Amino acid sequence: MSCDNTYTSKELDNIKHSIEIMNKQDQIEILKLLSKHLCKLNENKSGIFVNMSFLSNEILEQMKQYIEYTQEKATNLATMEYQKEEFKKSLLNEKEDKDNTIVSYSAIHS
Repeated sequence: MSCDNTYTSKELDNIKHSIEIMNKQDQIEILKLLSKHLCKLNENKSGIFVNMSFLSNEILEQMKQYIEYTQEKATNLATMEYQKEEFKKSLLNEKEDKDNTIVSYSAIHS
């Protein structure tokens, strides 16, 4: 079996695992990248398969870059969602504080 790249089997397995846990849209983008490079794809009812040991370093590097992009995108989204929730909590606390403020009659007419 010929190998057209310098990636170890562990590195290839890491790439494979990263692709398997991606959402469907990102997996489609990986397939587009493979199709663009005319890579041989095998498809059956279980999915689409690629013998990654025959992929060039260039293709594997592009796949890794896309994987890193999707991971960064997911991290940024999680951070933004967290910040949004914290902002909501802050606004709700401010509103509750204003609603619970007791104003005395003497303070109004001073």
